[in-house]
Amino acid sequence: MRGDIKIMRSTSGLRNFIFGVEDSLVSTVGLLSGVAISGISRSHLILTGAILIFVEAFSMAVGSILSEHSAEEYAKRREISIRGSAKSGLIMFFSYFISGFIPLAPYVFLNNNALIVSILFSIAALGLLGVFSGKISGTKIFGNVLKMVILGSVAIVVGVIIANILNVS
Repeated sequence: MRGDIKIMRSTSGLRNFIFGVEDSLVSTVGLLSGVAISGISRSHLILTGAILIFVEAFSMAVGSILSEHSAEEYAKRREISIRGSAKSGLIMFFSYFISGFIPLAPYVFLNNNALIVSILFSIAALGLLGVFSGKISGTKIFGNVLKMVILGSVAIVVGVIIANILNVS
C-alpha cells in the first residue's frame, strides 16, 4: 500500500510539472502573440504577460491543490491531510511561473522580432518538454514532441486569429 501512495504522489508531481509547463507556455505565448499583433505598446504587452504569469501560476497551484486533495479524499473515502496536495500545488506553481517567462523574455530584451522569437522559444520549449515526457514515461520521444509542438502551435494560431477578429484599433 505504501508503495502505491509513493507512486501516486510521484505521478501527481510529474503530472503537475508537465501540465504547468505546457499550460504556461501555450497560454502565455497564445496571449502574447494575440496581444502583440494588436499593436499595443511594448510596456503594456510586458505588463499583460507578467500579470498573466503571476495570476495564472497562483490560480493553477490552487486548482491543483484542491483537485488533488479532493481526488485523494475520494479515493480513500475519508478526510486526509492537504500536505501532499500542497506539494503538487507548489510543483504546479513553479513550473507554470518559470515557464511563463520563456515566451515573455523576448519582449523584455528585444525591440525587433520579439513576436517571432517568442513563438520559436515557446515551440522549442514545448519540444524539450516532449523529449522529457517521453524519456520519463518510456514512450516514443518523437510522438511526444510532435503532440506538444502541434497542440501548442494551435494555441498560438488561436491567439492570432482572435486578435485579428477583435482588433478595433
